[in-house]
This record gives sequence, C-alpha cells and structure tokens, in this order.
Amino acid sequence: MNGLLEIVQPGIGTTVQDHGRAGHRHHGMPLSGWLDGPLARAANALLGNPADAAVLELRGTGTVLRVKAGPVRVALAGRIGATCLRIDGGRSTLPAWHSATLREGDQLLLGAAESGCAYLAVSGGLRLDPQLGSRSSYWRAGLDGVLGRAFQPGDQLPCGAWQLADPREWRCRSPWTAGEGPVRVLLGPQQDHFTAEAIAQFLSQDWEATAAQDRMGLRFQGEPLAHVNAAAADIVSDGVTPGAIQVPANGRPIVLLADGQTVGGYPKIATVISADLPRLAHLRPGIRVRFEAVSHAAAHQALRDEHERWQRWLASRETFLPPGTVDETALYASNLVSGMVNAAL
Repeated sequence: MNGLLEIVQPGIGTTVQDHGRAGHRHHGMPLSGWLDGPLARAANALLGNPADAAVLELRGTGTVLRVKAGPVRVALAGRIGATCLRIDGGRSTLPAWHSATLREGDQLLLGAAESGCAYLAVSGGLRLDPQLGSRSSYWRAGLDGVLGRAFQPGDQLPCGAWQLADPREWRCRSPWTAGEGPVRVLLGPQQDHFTAEAIAQFLSQDWEATAAQDRMGLRFQGEPLAHVNAAAADIVSDGVTPGAIQVPANGRPIVLLADGQTVGGYPKIATVISADLPRLAHLRPGIRVRFEAVSHAAAHQALRDEHERWQRWLASRETFLPPGTVDETALYASNLVSGMVNAAL
C-alpha cells in the first residue's frame, strides 16, 4: 500500500534529499544530496529501504507532518526526537533510532536536530518525481520535486508502497555516530599559492565554525592564512567539489558542501577526504576543529574502515513488537491443534 504525508508546518531548512545528481557537474549542476550520507542511509536501513531512497533532511525546527493516507512507517536517525499525536487522541514519543507506524490522521511533530542535521525516512522512500536522476532539493535551480521551492503548508509527499502484515518495528541499540579527532584532508591542488608557514598554520591551529553556513558551504574563522602574494588569492576558475577548501583573500577557509558550485576562483589549500566530509554537516557555530593532512592511501583506508563500521552497525539492528501489539502472523503460524484437550474426558 502507498501512504501520503502532508506538510502542516514546513519548519526551517527541511528538504528532500537522496544520493544526489551525479554526472551533471559539466552542465553546472551541483551534486546536492544528503549532507551526511551514512546517517541518511542508516534511517533507510531502519525500514529496510534501499540505501538511496529519498528522505527528509532536517536542519532546523518546527516541521509538522500529517498522515493524509496511511498507514506510513517512519524512522528517525540522528540526535533528534519526535512526538506522535494519534487520531484517537493518544500521544507517544518517537525517539531516534526507532521505527514507528503512523495511521491516517496521525501527526508527527519533529523536534530540533541537536547537531547540524538529522533524517526522517519513510517505508518505500519518498516518491516525488525525480529530476535529472535525483529527488534532491536544489532551490537555486528550482529543483525540488515540490514545485522547485521551499515547502509550504499543504504540500504533499507521496510515500512508496510497503506491506503492513509484519507489525514488528526496528530499533538500534548502537546508534550510528560520526568519527572524532581531526578532520583529515588531502593537501592541494593549489597549496603552492600559500606560504610554507601558512600550510603549517592551517594544520596546527583550531578553526571555529561560523554562522555563515548552509548546504552550499561552511566558513571558518581563525588566524588568517597568508598567500604567497596578493595575486595568489585568485585563480582562473576551475572545478571544485564537495569537500574542497577554498581560501579567499581574507585568509579564512571555506569548505564546500553538497550544494557547492561546480567551479570557483579561489585557490584550494586542501580537500576533505570522503570518509570525514559528513562530519562537517554537524559543525554548529562555535565548534572548533583541526585539520590533518593524510596520504591518498590513508584516505582509501579510511573509506574501508567506514564500510566495516557500517557493517557492524547494520548487524546491531533488531526488531521488536510494540506494547499492546499482537503478531497475528506468528499466531496463525503456531500449531494450535496440538495443544487441544478433550473436555469430555
């Protein structure tokens, strides 16, 4: 059966995201997609969805959803919780790392993501029409799947088909967490535009995330980095990618994120490795980080380590039967006849 969610309150910064629009950067189209891919895939895994199913990325507060047609099974991943207002007047809490089934008329009041972002998945995924191979929002180009704009009250989100026969829900006792320690980078490709002292300074000082951040990028503040000369603060625009660290004339780094542009004219001192890039989605203003230069071999090993951690997390999932629920499938499968007694004897 297919479900349908309605936006009651759009909240702040709530978008539809999936794996993004690979293969269109030569047309000037950014990758987009989720800021924290492992976290989004974890939300899908709690429902048995394909890893690349479209989800809601939650970056602010105030999002309220109503089940227009149901039931709809949902799951939250990240440092976030929600309240379920049932059509019968009941009220329950939906913590992160749990799935729950909502009936037609139920409302879901989503809390605030305690870090930079969290994800809400629905069974079967959000089934908005794909554009250029993706359902990811990208408002700057009018690509969203919902009229190419931010959500408004009354917008509807169709959900994929799923079977209600199994009443068991999913949960995880060991939530997926981002890595710790320095953010690892590959130096270049324009590190020759900076003095040797600036390279050492880039890697040795703490950088503070600022409020100047969105899905396009994140600005840091700290002691400015020196270019070799004034002219070195600009280059002929060339290709950039999520994770590229640009340093304009003011000497303060900018890290490009999922919606980052495809070309840029500031020299790039380094690039964040793929395994660490999701961590930047959770750097609220005031959080300090340090960068560490690693080799290409180390970057590849970090990806392998992440894959192993992902497999361990998948193995930690378990099913459970919500209180008051009868597993009719298991009941009917039981051999009740063998337990009969003859009351006449």
